[in-house]
Amino acid sequence: MRYLLNIFILILFWSCQYPNSNEYQAKSESTNAILQDTHPGKILMETHCNICHSPTASEKERLAPPMIAIKRHYIGASTTKTDFVRSLNDWIQDPKEENAKMFGAVNRFGVMVKMPFSEETINQIGDYMYDYEIEQP
Repeated sequence: MRYLLNIFILILFWSCQYPNSNEYQAKSESTNAILQDTHPGKILMETHCNICHSPTASEKERLAPPMIAIKRHYIGASTTKTDFVRSLNDWIQDPKEENAKMFGAVNRFGVMVKMPFSEETINQIGDYMYDYEIEQP
């Protein structure tokens, strides 16, 4: 009887092994890619922002800095998502030269035109920009 109990415990421990971490990572990455592609902020950014902030326009054709440049400039080591979205919202709702954070971009492209985006739209775009990788030129 003791022999059977030992075998049962051995089988139990053997069956409870963790799955291969590479397999788990691959599933996690594919799930993340699906979430990224369906995020409402991505769709809004591609529809509204990429018209001027195009990641595919050549250096001469650009009307504004690409969104990845904005992300890199606005997000520092201690920047929270809330801070980033608030800064983005403040700039888009009231773009003035004295409120600029990207002085080189303002010198090159001028101050952004005030856009009639709702706060919710900007929040979704900011949420997407903060959490996911953005297309680069």
